Amino acid sequence: MAFSKESSHGSASRDRPNIIVFVTDDQRWDTMGCVGNPIIQTPNLDRLAQEGVLFMQNFCTTSICMSSRASIFTGMYTRRHQINSFQQPLSPELLAQTYPVLLRKGRYRTGFVGKWGLGGPLPKEDFDYFEGFSGQGQYFQEINGKNVHLTQLLTERALEFLRGCSREQPFCLSVSFKAPHVQDGHPDPFRYDPIYENLYQDTEIPVPTTASAKHFQALPEFIRTSEGRVRWERRFATPRLFQKSVKAYYRLITGADAALGKAMAILDQFKLSENTVILWTSDNGFFLGEHGLAGKWLMHEESIRTPLIIRDPRLPSNRRGSRCEEMTLNIDIAPTLLTMAGANVPAAVQGQDLQPLLEGQPIAWRQDFFYEHLFEHARIPKCEGIRTKRWKYIRYIQQEPLYEELYDLEKDPQETQNVVGRKENDAVLASLRKRWRALRDELV
Repeated sequence: MAFSKESSHGSASRDRPNIIVFVTDDQRWDTMGCVGNPIIQTPNLDRLAQEGVLFMQNFCTTSICMSSRASIFTGMYTRRHQINSFQQPLSPELLAQTYPVLLRKGRYRTGFVGKWGLGGPLPKEDFDYFEGFSGQGQYFQEINGKNVHLTQLLTERALEFLRGCSREQPFCLSVSFKAPHVQDGHPDPFRYDPIYENLYQDTEIPVPTTASAKHFQALPEFIRTSEGRVRWERRFATPRLFQKSVKAYYRLITGADAALGKAMAILDQFKLSENTVILWTSDNGFFLGEHGLAGKWLMHEESIRTPLIIRDPRLPSNRRGSRCEEMTLNIDIAPTLLTMAGANVPAAVQGQDLQPLLEGQPIAWRQDFFYEHLFEHARIPKCEGIRTKRWKYIRYIQQEPLYEELYDLEKDPQETQNVVGRKENDAVLASLRKRWRALRDELV
């Protein structure tokens, strides 16, 4: 990896912007006011979208924490980086190709705060500032005799890093929230900060159309008995439990939104805003009872579609507040950040630089992408598939006989009608099977 001659100096400049990457955990794409959610309060995300570009069709290529985070760091499909278990670390060779490590080599001051999300020892020596933790972490920690919520603690550490930055050296800060992920094993799994206790209290959350017995019974038996249903029983099984869980989930997101607001205020205070790119995304989506399920893992939209907002203050005013409808992926983040910083992108990277889309340039863009979920779990079925702008093909690779799904997203955006077996769709099905086979082999 090398930096271009124009950007090889150490000082911050418009050619080498500061970068902050916020990654939430299990935040689905539609949990922001700026995408039309009339209930959730996300004023800082709404401001970020107003000042930047909102990507309306953003997806993860594997909907589980460690695989997706490895893809965000490296710009590679899981098929290439091979992170399929919580205990598995990035190899030294892969870690050396992550965007934070490459930017540090290019004289960026780098920081990491929050959930590392990968196995192995924490890579403290590979950052200038590291306040990360292994595993899931706990939402409440006792500090000086007080219970402090994890989001608040991570916010304070992020602000500490920012206060240590200067205009003389570009920086890259990665903030990885636990929110709004559940606290596994706790009777109240969505453990929000008590300061949000009254938020949404008098609001009735609409129940999704597909959160019905009819839609659940339409699923194949191996999904009806999967981990997603087990967790649905704990979180959404009754109307009262549904309201409690979704409101708590929203409160966790509002708490993360407040952290963004505090970071933006610090940037303004230290006059760093005009040269700091802010990116907000999540590792994967989350079922909120749709199809009678909880969790993620499967290839349905609720599981794979995630938020993506990029505010680049260098963009012309006519691009601010714009929306992009092209399909973007978690693997696009690393090459985008590296290119913004003037770094060469490693040859192994499989994502694409998003800057042409940010700038509104006419460009040939992807028309489909490959999805894979190969995590070993007795109740999570392994699947692969292809999503195009109109069609979604899902292949449950371990089922005997083979089980396939085909959805026409244009006519059926909620994915309620599996049209495999309908003669009028035979040509589409054959084409997507062929594309699945080609990408499965090509992306290794």
